[in-house]
Amino acid sequence: MSTPLNLGGVATPAVPTSGISLDTSRLSSRANLEKAGKQFESVFTGMMLKSMRQAHLASELFESKGLDTFREMQDQKIAQSMADHAPIGIGKAMVDFLAKSQADAEKTAAAQQAAVNGTPAS
Repeated sequence: MSTPLNLGGVATPAVPTSGISLDTSRLSSRANLEKAGKQFESVFTGMMLKSMRQAHLASELFESKGLDTFREMQDQKIAQSMADHAPIGIGKAMVDFLAKSQADAEKTAAAQQAAVNGTPAS
C-alpha cells in the first residue's frame, strides 16, 4: 500500500512507477505514429552505418578525431535521408504494429466498458 506524499501542505497519493509510461495518448494519431516510425528507421539505419564504419575496411593513414566526428554527422544525415526517401521498411512495420495494437486495445477497453454497463459491444 502506498502512502500519500505531502507536497507543500497538500497530500497527494503516491503513484507507484515501473519506469514505463502508461500514457498512450500520443499513439492515437496516425501522423504521430508515422513520425515515430521514420525516426525509428533513421536511428536503426544510423546504427547500421555506425557498425559498418567500425569494420575499418580502409587504411587508417588519414584517421583523426575531427574526421571521425564529421563521419558521424554525415552518417546521421544519410540515415535521416534514407528514412525519408528510401526506407527499408522497419519503420512502417513498427507503425503498422503499433496502430494494430492500439486498435485492439481500444476494442478490448470498449468491450470491458460494455460488460460493466451491461450493454452489448459494437
